[in-house]
Amino acid sequence: MKIKVVMRDFRRRYREPAIRLLIRLFSRLPFFIVLKIGGLFGWVLWIYNGEMRKVTEKNLALCFPEYDQEKRKRLARSSLIETGKNITEIATLWLGPPEKVRSLIKNVEGEAHIQNAIEAGRGVILLSPHLGAWEMMGLYVSEKYSVTSMYRPPEMKSLENIVRNGRSRFGAQLVPTDVTGVRGLLSALKKNEVIGVLPDQDPGQIGGEFVPLFNQLANTPTLTSKLANKSNADAIACYARRKKSGTGYDLYFSPANKHINEKNTTDSAKAINEEIEKLILKSPEQYQWSYKRFKTRPAGENNIYS
Repeated sequence: MKIKVVMRDFRRRYREPAIRLLIRLFSRLPFFIVLKIGGLFGWVLWIYNGEMRKVTEKNLALCFPEYDQEKRKRLARSSLIETGKNITEIATLWLGPPEKVRSLIKNVEGEAHIQNAIEAGRGVILLSPHLGAWEMMGLYVSEKYSVTSMYRPPEMKSLENIVRNGRSRFGAQLVPTDVTGVRGLLSALKKNEVIGVLPDQDPGQIGGEFVPLFNQLANTPTLTSKLANKSNADAIACYARRKKSGTGYDLYFSPANKHINEKNTTDSAKAINEEIEKLILKSPEQYQWSYKRFKTRPAGENNIYS
């Protein structure tokens, strides 16, 4: 019993310093090695068969019932490997030399949609789900445009400076996840600027509507819908795809469904999820299937992850 207490106290005391040390160490390594380590970590997540694997397999069973068991198994394994890469690559993106980060961008497709919207004075809502390297997407656009996005401090308080400084290092304006932040986002759109949102988060009991995502009812945030309606900004779907060669990323931008600007938030939320589906199907293995996307259920339904 005493050994368990000692080990628990040891983890509490040294976990955060160890993570900070690893982040700084990884930021100094060649990028392809960082991804190799991340891929190995993903393999461990798969072999360990813990909660992340179970959630991944559950989500894939819900969203792709037409796949046979073996195909879903391969996709789940690939997804966890990519998740491992996503965890380690953050060190390079947040702390690596700026020129090193810029060199990781190998191809950009569709950026003209952002430029056209700004030239027309409409402002832009970038829909960037948990697909590929969304941190890379945030850095790229914030260096080229005036970008505002919401920011929630990490649970590990000692990582606050690393996370905040990493996300804002190329000029992004970070606002809190409260009423003040919402005002900041709307103000940015009215000034013909760009805001970035993660449209596939579960907002919990407040601020969402249940609309389909891969034929499953998903609690979908209505904030993006309300911002689109009030500002009439152009919604643009985007993601940064991790290259198989391990050399960097290809970035993609495409105009989103115009129904996102509908006054009816249900119709708008449906259109947003349709765009998310389109993006995910381009690179399903790079989506964060380990996230409990369907945790919040309509009244009377049980938690599907329990």
